[in-house]
Amino acid sequence: MIKNIAVVGLGKVGSLVAILLNKSFQVHGFDSQPLTSPFPLQSSIIDISDHSATLEQLKSFDAVVSCLPYKYNIVIAKVAHQLGIHYFDLTEDIKTSVEIQALAETSKGVMAPQCGLAPGYIAIVGYDLIKKFTRLRDVELRVGALPRYPNGLLGYSFNWSPAGVINEYIEDAEVIANGKRKFVSSLMGLETINIEGREYEAFYTSGGLGTLCKTLEGKVDTLNYKTIRYPGHARLMRFLITELILKDKRDILEEVLTIAKPPVNEDMVHVYAAVEGWQTDRLFREEFFQTYLPQTIDGKEYRAISWTTAASVCSVVELVSQGKTALKGYLKQEDISLDDFLSTSYGQYYKNQM
Repeated sequence: MIKNIAVVGLGKVGSLVAILLNKSFQVHGFDSQPLTSPFPLQSSIIDISDHSATLEQLKSFDAVVSCLPYKYNIVIAKVAHQLGIHYFDLTEDIKTSVEIQALAETSKGVMAPQCGLAPGYIAIVGYDLIKKFTRLRDVELRVGALPRYPNGLLGYSFNWSPAGVINEYIEDAEVIANGKRKFVSSLMGLETINIEGREYEAFYTSGGLGTLCKTLEGKVDTLNYKTIRYPGHARLMRFLITELILKDKRDILEEVLTIAKPPVNEDMVHVYAAVEGWQTDRLFREEFFQTYLPQTIDGKEYRAISWTTAASVCSVVELVSQGKTALKGYLKQEDISLDDFLSTSYGQYYKNQM
């Protein structure tokens, strides 16, 4: 059972993760810098480059949730592994997840990366549809975190980590195509999607499938994840990343995009999953679609991308604490029941808008 939780990284999402978890657990927040806005929980400064000090600060906790940028998650994962406590994060980075999976082979607690929106919630939704089939043909997963009122040619606002978005656009995406597991270039595979009369585009990005390719290898002809954006976004990002070769200067690209496309409060998250296959002897297609909007929590309104991400990882933490998942080793998102997920204290935030 989990009682005490450390939340490392108190940015837009991390601070909400800590606030939500504090409803059910004892939570202490950690960040690399002094907090500039009021925070209702106890918090401390942490320097994760100091391994011994980090071990000392986290040794009294039952679990740690890392809400740090993707490149720092492995540091916290190694500390959790050494301490023998449960580990959770929001990473979309495939390399980080592979390293954590290796740690999980000898872990005393659960190692659960990829617990956010995508990867995370979308895999839980998709696998819930998959379980309705006796034989699969195609699985399509799509998520878009977007401004409700786009401006400019990019039609985008960075409401969460610009570094994470850039990493998804640069690193290759894993798919299953013609029955074979492979990697394809992100920002490719462009398609048009019509959602309730409005046109969007979708394209491959890295990390959204989590471990689904490994889970479904040999069982499906087509499996892919694509990010939803307003039309023209992929072409402009390919220009910046490939033609201007800013893929080799990520810090510059992050700085430019952060200044050019600041966050907005009015955002939305589209979640779409479709599965085709046979239900006994009948060929059929099952679909899930939902749009999530900003939501008021404890009197404060949170952006859709913030609460959907935070509520997702909090739901997984609660399920582990309740013993409804494996209690040690690597936890795949598709091993989590959608019904169980939605029945948690935090899954209720999703149900409020379904």
